[in-house]
Amino acid sequence: MSADTTKPARVSPPEPTSADSASAAGERSLRPLIGVLTAMAVSLTGTRVSAIALPWFVLATTGSATMTGVVAFVELAPYVLVKAFTGPVVDRLGPRVVSWTTDAVSAVAAGLVPLLHVLGLLPFWLLLVMVAVIGAARGPGDLAKEVMVAEAADRGRIPMERATGLAGVTERLATTIGPAVGGGLIALLGPMAGLTVNAVAFALGSLVIAVALPRGMGRQSAGAPRASGPATAPTGSGGAVEAPVEDGDPPVGYWRMFREGFTFLRGEPLLLTVIVTVAVTNLLDAAFMTVLVPVWAQETGGGPAAIGLTGSAWGIAAVAGSLIAAAVAHRLPRRTVFFVGFLLVGAPRFLVLAMDAPMGVVIAVFVVSGFGGGFLNPILGAVQFERVPRHLLGRVNALGDSLAWAGIPMGGLLAGAAVSMVGLVPVLLACGGLYIATTALSGLRPEWREMDRNRGRAPVAASDASSAPEQNLPGPTVPLPG
Repeated sequence: MSADTTKPARVSPPEPTSADSASAAGERSLRPLIGVLTAMAVSLTGTRVSAIALPWFVLATTGSATMTGVVAFVELAPYVLVKAFTGPVVDRLGPRVVSWTTDAVSAVAAGLVPLLHVLGLLPFWLLLVMVAVIGAARGPGDLAKEVMVAEAADRGRIPMERATGLAGVTERLATTIGPAVGGGLIALLGPMAGLTVNAVAFALGSLVIAVALPRGMGRQSAGAPRASGPATAPTGSGGAVEAPVEDGDPPVGYWRMFREGFTFLRGEPLLLTVIVTVAVTNLLDAAFMTVLVPVWAQETGGGPAAIGLTGSAWGIAAVAGSLIAAAVAHRLPRRTVFFVGFLLVGAPRFLVLAMDAPMGVVIAVFVVSGFGGGFLNPILGAVQFERVPRHLLGRVNALGDSLAWAGIPMGGLLAGAAVSMVGLVPVLLACGGLYIATTALSGLRPEWREMDRNRGRAPVAASDASSAPEQNLPGPTVPLPG
């Protein structure tokens, strides 16, 4: 999409909702943020339970690390692909509608897996189909919830780093509770019990979004994509975006909306650098969680209980890190905290498993790693929300997340094949070394200096860019829950 500055767009804001009117009148509501975080907590917990139950089910029934990697690939490849192309859909329909409908689809697909297994009607190819459907539905659902965090923070007048920090706490709590529940359920009742919990969690998440969130939630995004002509706006490091315009104009087409997100992202060197770095580390993390940890647990005799114990230790520490990040991260230097967190969260986990260390040492390393990891997502989320205009969030987040997740489907597949060829320890050492190299080389890039430059400021909307200065995010803060 090329920017045309000779024909300015006619701009009018979307029709205000009751929530918007309340916000304009100075009223503050925490209901949207509580609703989004609750839905995230429920659905992510179910997903984390499934992340243990499904690989263990495949590993126990096939005895093949390669097949375990194939199942992980079949779930995550549709997740990434569908998510990449649903950004315009989220922006047009609104994230609330997309979230509850896709969670409902995931609930049905996840519920069919244990049901068909009990009936003896679940061949391996059909399991792959069900897993692919779950992955394809999860992508838009996760994207929609991410997009709503920014609007929920605005409605609650909460600093963006605090809102993203609370979202990080929610994710880490799910990472803590999920493995513990999953490991216990598998040990007592078998892996199908974990998959049943996943289906129930998706259904509850859909219900929370549909019932608890205000109906106006997400209309800021859904009302944007109408245009009669493009208008450019300097945002972040120079991405050009198109302005929303009057309701009488025809809606912007899907591919034009898609190009708007791509053009904006291409003009953001910091976001691109973040995406490339996270893409490599996500591939390594996927290999670690979907194949390397289950194989380590099987070879050492720890079984699913060891997977749950290490995952819970990591998650508890990550919750602590996320809580601290939510409270004080907006006062800390982002770049330093970010790379120290990456140093702790990455290579130590791989190396300690390769050393065949006692379980106590493994748990200690996972605790330190989780604490460092708790600081990453609050910083990344705040940077993204500060640099991307609200009406482009769906498109830009979809593309950014999909590129960052592009290596995840290959992580389990490559790790399974590598373990089958050379064994577990060489693969753990190679992955740990690659993790260190990626973060060290990435840290030398100059774009990281931009992390603190737009701190605490909302992105300039296209309709206001020519006349309005950057606005600080609403100031009052709220106590952390619990």
